[in-house]
Amino acid sequence: MMAKNQTNKLKIFNDPIYGFITVPYPIIHDLIEHPYFQRLRRIKQVGMSHMVYPGALHTRFHHAMGAMHLMTEAIEVLRFKGVKISDEEAKGVTIAILLHDIGHGPFSHALEHSIVSGVHHEDLSSLFMQRLNEKFKGQLTTAIRIFNNTYPKKFLHQLVSGQLDMDRMDYLNRDSFYSGVSEGVISYDRIIKMLNVHKDQLVVEDKGIYSIEKFIVARRLMYWQVYLHKTVLSAENLLVNILSRAKELANKGEELFATPAFKYFLYNKISKKDFDKNPALLDLFAQLDDYDIHTSVKVWMNHSDKVLARLCTNMVERKLFKIELQSENFKENYVYKKLKAVMHNYKISEKEAAYFVITDKISNNAYNPEKDKINILFKNGNLKDITEASDQLNIRALSTPVQKHFICYPKDC
Repeated sequence: MMAKNQTNKLKIFNDPIYGFITVPYPIIHDLIEHPYFQRLRRIKQVGMSHMVYPGALHTRFHHAMGAMHLMTEAIEVLRFKGVKISDEEAKGVTIAILLHDIGHGPFSHALEHSIVSGVHHEDLSSLFMQRLNEKFKGQLTTAIRIFNNTYPKKFLHQLVSGQLDMDRMDYLNRDSFYSGVSEGVISYDRIIKMLNVHKDQLVVEDKGIYSIEKFIVARRLMYWQVYLHKTVLSAENLLVNILSRAKELANKGEELFATPAFKYFLYNKISKKDFDKNPALLDLFAQLDDYDIHTSVKVWMNHSDKVLARLCTNMVERKLFKIELQSENFKENYVYKKLKAVMHNYKISEKEAAYFVITDKISNNAYNPEKDKINILFKNGNLKDITEASDQLNIRALSTPVQKHFICYPKDC
């Protein structure tokens, strides 16, 4: 009989995608309850996509819980097929997928290199996991090894980070659901049922080939329609430039409103070495979320610096920049023409006008066989890459990256 003061940690969550999700291990419950993980409730999963798709307000917390659920299903399927996964390995890989995004900063990918310099969210996730491992007396050691791909069974890492990882399985369906873009729906349950392990590599049985074809097509469409939607690009680049201008002013010693944690990162150049040297920095970073940025941007609308004030007003009032895309670079004289128009209309210098005229490029690669293959396992034991196994010519075409160049500028210039 359970003691009265003992908490039942095997909780059930209600998820709009999968229904009821069960917490499989007490340690998972404790990790979910930790402030580091609870912070993910305050970080949107798809950055600025809500500017185009109003329903896309779901969070990294939603996604991490969903990915954890799918991992428990994948483990069950693989074990049923005779793949040896110990209880320690099952717990480790489930913790690894639960915490795979714990290092994301505000607005996820949009501001990844704006707040800190040259630090990827995977680096920060690893640091958070190491810190939690200290708190939980080594219970995350296996999870960290799987996450960092130093564990002997490589297929476990592929379940966390690979072409068919539980991260992608969840975010495609979840982002599709919340954005309303039905083209992103994939047969995640069918794909998981078709998973197997061959020579320590995650593979898909040949019966699942059509689900994999749809998965690759869905991924490509979701990138063009949601993640790389031109208006989303415009909003994300506007936000990046707001942070760039704020950092420039901070470097000059100008006074800027910000929450204490955000202020520290604004007024100091922080690199990965700083996190290694100063353990307190990680706790400071853990205080940052979307609300710090939102609040500051709203206040900065009235800042004395007219460049920052205008950029922030555009963001809050959704006066997003016009964006043009094309397959080749925009000509220098065309870009300069837009700069001149901004300088004239806003009465600002060329350097200041550069905050309003943004040029860059994007790349969409739905499937990259050079990085990590999706191997199809046939009944005779043969393995084939999906581009060879599929009779759909477009799958081979989708393995070629498509690059587009873009320019953003104010609609009144």
